Amino acid sequence: MNAPESSSGEGKAGLGDFAYPGQELAIFVHAKNWKAYWSSFLRPFLHQTVLEVGAGIGSNTVLLSTSRPQRWVCLEPDGQLRSELERNLKQLPAGCHETFSSTVAALPATELYDTIIYIDVLEHIADDAAELKRAANHLKPGGRLAVLSPAHQWLFSKFDAAIGHHRRYSRRRLLAVAPPGVRLERARYLDAFGLFLSLGNRLLLRQDLPSVGQIKFWDRFVVPVSRLMDPILFHRAGKSVLVIWQKV
Repeated sequence: MNAPESSSGEGKAGLGDFAYPGQELAIFVHAKNWKAYWSSFLRPFLHQTVLEVGAGIGSNTVLLSTSRPQRWVCLEPDGQLRSELERNLKQLPAGCHETFSSTVAALPATELYDTIIYIDVLEHIADDAAELKRAANHLKPGGRLAVLSPAHQWLFSKFDAAIGHHRRYSRRRLLAVAPPGVRLERARYLDAFGLFLSLGNRLLLRQDLPSVGQIKFWDRFVVPVSRLMDPILFHRAGKSVLVIWQKV
């Protein structure tokens, strides 16, 4: 079993010095309805070997691992986040999870996966097109590349800047950075009613970070309404965008 060349957290791209600037990961742990919602679209595409890029503290890993893959590799270049990730993974059955303080750029060419996922990660990467091209090189034939990201540049706020976002995506903008050799399988907006809360923060509150109370309110009252209404709106509006490609 090959590991990324810089699994020690040192070497390529200065990984040993990387520190994630955001403080929101622990707050969004409370967004249980939201995580259940977007994960329902992703689960059918999680197969035997999964690469999770930017795994953070592992809350999404724990959520998604009920799909019981044979191998799940977590890349998290922030050493402190990786330590918390490993603690959180202890609640899962031992055997299939591996963690590395690394990035896709450090993966050996022989590392191939059935599914590669970026959950609220791609917007943090300066050269997103190059990143997805590298990721596609690590897909098995027929494998899936999935990206969930915040939607609409006009919603870019102090919160986005504070946690290191380079951009937010429209559906068109995300499809424009599709890597060569893939075909589009899914592209949809999620959480139409969450748009109003995001717009309110952008225009009125202008917060660097939402409170736990705000996250719980959105998750408890807004997300369930969006879950009902998004299909009626044909997933043409939302504060997040989900795209899944398949390697051909």
